[in-house]
Amino acid sequence: WYRTFMGMGIPTQLISPQHVKPYVKSNKNDRNDAQAIAEAASRASMRFVQGKTVEQQDVQALLKIRDRKVKSRTALINEIRG
Repeated sequence: WYRTFMGMGIPTQLISPQHVKPYVKSNKNDRNDAQAIAEAASRASMRFVQGKTVEQQDVQALLKIRDRKVKSRTALINEIRG
């Protein structure tokens, strides 16, 4: 959605979920999540993150696939040895 909104000229900022988590006051649901995001965004100390480009997302996907293949291969080798 980040690139869609930016393409339409709507200023958009992304907040890392790790930075919002301290503001969640109770059980996870949409209302509590929205309140936590609003609280986090209103803080002057909030650090926003950059959106990933398509190329960065492609590289990230390839690295995740490679990691899964390596883990799968290692598990298979260990199974054969065991």
